[in-house]
Amino acid sequence: MIEKTIFSLVIPVCNEEENIRELHRRITAVMDGICSAEGYDDAYEIILVDDGSKDSSWSIIRELHEKDPRVKGISFSRNFGHHMAITAGLDCATGKTVILMDGDLQDPPEEIPKLWNRLKQGYDLVYGIRKERKDSFAKRFPSAFFWWFINRLSGIEIPRNQSLLRIFDKKVLDVLNTMREHARFIHGMIAWTGFKTYLEEIDHAPRTKGITKYNIIRLFRLAFNAVTAFSTVPLRLATYLGILSAGIGFFYGIYFLYKKIFLGIPVLGYASIIVAVLFVGGVQLLILGILGEYLGRVYQEVQRRPLYIVRDRL
Repeated sequence: MIEKTIFSLVIPVCNEEENIRELHRRITAVMDGICSAEGYDDAYEIILVDDGSKDSSWSIIRELHEKDPRVKGISFSRNFGHHMAITAGLDCATGKTVILMDGDLQDPPEEIPKLWNRLKQGYDLVYGIRKERKDSFAKRFPSAFFWWFINRLSGIEIPRNQSLLRIFDKKVLDVLNTMREHARFIHGMIAWTGFKTYLEEIDHAPRTKGITKYNIIRLFRLAFNAVTAFSTVPLRLATYLGILSAGIGFFYGIYFLYKKIFLGIPVLGYASIIVAVLFVGGVQLLILGILGEYLGRVYQEVQRRPLYIVRDRL
């Protein structure tokens, strides 16, 4: 048994039955090497959070736990989302140093020592920044737009091209665990803490097993969550659109009045009315939608429901 936990590895998994055993094998090889070099004795825990998998992921986690007590497992009652799974793992982490990574093996565990060595130089947080993404263009383009979008509108500087693989001190963990909002964007929450950080380039491997869990719709939803969680820019945008709409309507009216009085050109009402109604109506619906999104966030927080529900725990 682990008497004193130095490292907590938090890994969310969802339908990753093909990767979990290989993930465990490679992680234990890396962490055993780090612990041996630092003079620690099995001073790490691997927290695997099953986010409502439909395959045999949880059975494999249970099997690994029975063979290796350093493996701990959390199983959700349903799919609560990637960032909720990370939150559950952080809630259970007991180590002085936390390592986050995905369970798809695209961020190689063999890069962890590089991040650990950099953390020891006095940094509180070390990001793993991909040197070159090994994904298809269909995935790289939406991802690039995603990072551009949230950096423009979120109000905080979030390193681009980052992976989930990162390592940080317990002081960062303590701050994250006080943040209990429902619209969670872990990357933004970590960046918001403002601790001393370093961007370490790491290799990125192509996915060889399983399928990605992020499509364009999920990326858009995540981006909107990120922006509304950290910025009121969309609300200001709604104000600007309202001013623009009113201004266009005003000058449009002046233009037709000029044509009627000074040029004697009759103004046909049907076309102008339809254009005006469609334009103003579209702006109004957009503004109502933005307000509704923020109101929905408030409603979620007022309900005070749990962030996630645990079905089983190892």
